[in-house]
Amino acid sequence: MKTIVYNQDGKEAGTVILPKETFEIKMSPDLVYQVVTVQMANRRNNLAHTKGRSEVSGGGKKPWKQKGTGRARHGSIRSPLWKGGGVTFGPSKEKMFGRKISKKMRRSALKMVLSAKAANGLLFVLDNFNIAKPKTKLAETVIRSLPLKKSTCLIALPSLEKNAILALRNLPNLKTMQARDLNCLDLMSYKYLILPKESIKVIKEIL
Repeated sequence: MKTIVYNQDGKEAGTVILPKETFEIKMSPDLVYQVVTVQMANRRNNLAHTKGRSEVSGGGKKPWKQKGTGRARHGSIRSPLWKGGGVTFGPSKEKMFGRKISKKMRRSALKMVLSAKAANGLLFVLDNFNIAKPKTKLAETVIRSLPLKKSTCLIALPSLEKNAILALRNLPNLKTMQARDLNCLDLMSYKYLILPKESIKVIKEIL
């Protein structure tokens, strides 16, 4: 697949052929859905936690003797039956939401999403992305020069370029990451994908 390459002024600077084995893969919605849900589960933070009867303070002593009082028998005031007692079957921090998926499935789904971006005109290739100073205004000028509508953008850099990362991090609705860290969840979360030419080589190597 051939696509236009833009320079940092937003002007056409030639074309590049995208690798067929990476950017021309037929979409399988079921596979992409499966991979994205696994990645979402693996990023999930387990914050909710309630204390069970063994975690609530107090309740070590039997409230009254077993027999002879006429009242129901109890062994602890921290039983779930009591006010201030432990919670039965409540959420716990010990619960693990992480799931596994094969490398082959993950890579296949990533190729499908990349192919969909390219086919739908949501992929923009830059000849390079060199920011002289870590200034947000410089990065914003480059992004605005591209023929894309105002929306969310994901920029996949070929390597950790300090000036580019610092310049881009203050821009809203935009995320920067290394090309080798691309994944389905981030690609699906942002409308446009911006790739410097060198990033295409990195993606081809990892896939």
